[in-house]
Amino acid sequence: MSDPLDPHRRQLLKAAAAGAAAAGLLGLAGCAGRGRWDSDPFSLGVASGSPLADSVVLWTRLLPAHGGLPDGGRSPVPVRWEIAHDEGFSRIAQRGETQALPQLAHSVHVEAQGLEPDRWYFYRFHAGDATSPVGRTRTLPAPDAQPARLRLSYASCQRWEHGYYAAWRHMRDEQLDLVMFLGDYIYEYPNATAAVRSFPTLGWVHTLAQYRERHAMHRGDPDLRAMHAQCPWLVTWDDHEVQNDYAGPTEGDRYPLNMNASGDFAARRAAGYQAWYEHMPVRAAEFARALAHGAARPDLRVHSRYRFGRLADLLLLDSRQFRDPMVCSSRAPRPSGYGVPADCPAWNDPRRSLLGAAQEQWLDAQLAQTGGGWTVLGQQTLFGRRDAQAGPGEMLWNDGWDGYPAARARLTDSLQKHSIRDTVVLGGDVHENWVGHVKADYSRPDSAAIGVEFCGTSITSHSGAPEVVAARLAENPHFVFADGWKRGYGVAEFTPGRLSTSLRVLDDAKRRDAQVSTLARFAVERGRARVERA
Repeated sequence: MSDPLDPHRRQLLKAAAAGAAAAGLLGLAGCAGRGRWDSDPFSLGVASGSPLADSVVLWTRLLPAHGGLPDGGRSPVPVRWEIAHDEGFSRIAQRGETQALPQLAHSVHVEAQGLEPDRWYFYRFHAGDATSPVGRTRTLPAPDAQPARLRLSYASCQRWEHGYYAAWRHMRDEQLDLVMFLGDYIYEYPNATAAVRSFPTLGWVHTLAQYRERHAMHRGDPDLRAMHAQCPWLVTWDDHEVQNDYAGPTEGDRYPLNMNASGDFAARRAAGYQAWYEHMPVRAAEFARALAHGAARPDLRVHSRYRFGRLADLLLLDSRQFRDPMVCSSRAPRPSGYGVPADCPAWNDPRRSLLGAAQEQWLDAQLAQTGGGWTVLGQQTLFGRRDAQAGPGEMLWNDGWDGYPAARARLTDSLQKHSIRDTVVLGGDVHENWVGHVKADYSRPDSAAIGVEFCGTSITSHSGAPEVVAARLAENPHFVFADGWKRGYGVAEFTPGRLSTSLRVLDDAKRRDAQVSTLARFAVERGRARVERA
């Protein structure tokens, strides 16, 4: 591990602390940024996230469309912020000043405190003579409150070249409390063949500057930017925020062109993590904790719990950062692929983990403390077993829960041990809609259902083989619905007695003006681990 007093990390720790400050904690509020701007410095918009009953994270990043930052971007820029009860900002709830620091790409992560529970607020930022767009956010209900409704959307996988972000435009009309984004916010690839829209630069993403550029390009999309301003987001990541199919400290795809100049995957992962933090509405304390581990192990705590009163416990997981390497790939030299567990002794090794031992222990402890309402597990991928081989035998994909059956069994055992009756697993990654039942034991088809699963399609990313989805659905009867042709998102509405889920899909994600419709609706009655077509 690196020296914990490494000067570069000490500087970044100070930067993370300053980013969380509610009012000029580092005394750097000089003249920079107090004058006139040549262009709007809030070109990436605003966002909020990580809400609690009394606080929420407010985010922005200063990046003028042209003209640059004061002092060539080398100096901190003072940023004032306000959060109000009304859109006209006549009733201010909190206000303060913080610093947009060059070490963190002039991003801002304000943790607004002292707010009222279960309230909608409006917020904005000021830098010099510029004022940001107004964002809308909310706090969570008090832990002992009994809300009548929680309405959230789950989404993932928004590959830029594969389409436009009409899904985000339509999501603004869904009257959501929260968005749960489940990974692949960016892709590290160069431009795709026959791209619907192309990157300004063509190469692979490896360095901090390149990851920042890719995130900023996405943030500049008007539909995505508007949805970020609509309500708070809960965010986790998957692999493409760094590299396809990486596993913990182990690199993923080994394409010759997909290597940085030094071949240093640890440095590449650290760069991806930092750029992700700089562009997400997450708490600065998490980034400071990551830096304290040292450059050799730049862990960034993503898994987290959000309690929506007594109605729902939202547990957001990280199945990428701490996982053991994949085994028995059919696609060498790639680490991932289909495998036949019967031919791979390591497949069922009980020591292998998808979440890592510490996160597994954390999750078990959280499940022991759930409030008796809905228990929602937001994680990256398909949870239920999906056999791709028709008839006898099985062939499974190793880059997901199927490749870590012992870890999945530990999670289902934990759900049963703590008598969690109303479990809902949300996922993404596969670019297809899958709906089904969580089984107590996937090796026994007759085992009880202990929860339900909704794995969502992508915002834009193509499905690999939509034509085989129907056959795979027939081979795996614990799933009740699947579709690989449509792009979009899911909307889940929780009430004390019922969960209603709608699969919202676009007619053509390759068009800016794509229209949205409901592919299917499902209902789950409280106390019954059974999903039914509505």
